[in-house]
Amino acid sequence: MVETDTIWAWLAEVPDPEIPVVSVTDLGIIREVAWQGDTLRVAVTPTYSGCPATAVIDLMVEEKLREKGIAKIALERRLSPPWTTDWITDSAREKLRAYGIAPPVDGTASDGRMGRAARLSGSNLKIDCPRCGSSHTDKVSQYGSTPCKAAYVCRDCLEPFDYFKCH
Repeated sequence: MVETDTIWAWLAEVPDPEIPVVSVTDLGIIREVAWQGDTLRVAVTPTYSGCPATAVIDLMVEEKLREKGIAKIALERRLSPPWTTDWITDSAREKLRAYGIAPPVDGTASDGRMGRAARLSGSNLKIDCPRCGSSHTDKVSQYGSTPCKAAYVCRDCLEPFDYFKCH
């Protein structure tokens, strides 16, 4: 049996299909890797229950493990606790920023959720432009290139960008 540390390293090579600059482990959606007899069990928590990329992620994880010689694989969809952007690694946040996506603002997910009105309007949330760093940004749409992102524009460099919304 392959050590689970090695398996985690293999899974770190699996890119998120919607944001290929980060891996499924960077996003924190791989919750657990463990052997149960001769079967490798992998728990995956989707970013939200209706995420259209979930099936693709499962397929990519399974393909990677089979490529590495793992024959018996059991993928578990774990919905509790629900995924939160707090699980995104610090290095992934930097990768998102370098890719042109503003990473989630700390303290606006989990126990630090904003009130409904502020969350909908974005009035209490200042998002820095990932390109120039300016905080003079405006939300254009609650939905960006994928449902987990919102569309913003920078008033200083005039570039549009996505913001990875907090969950």
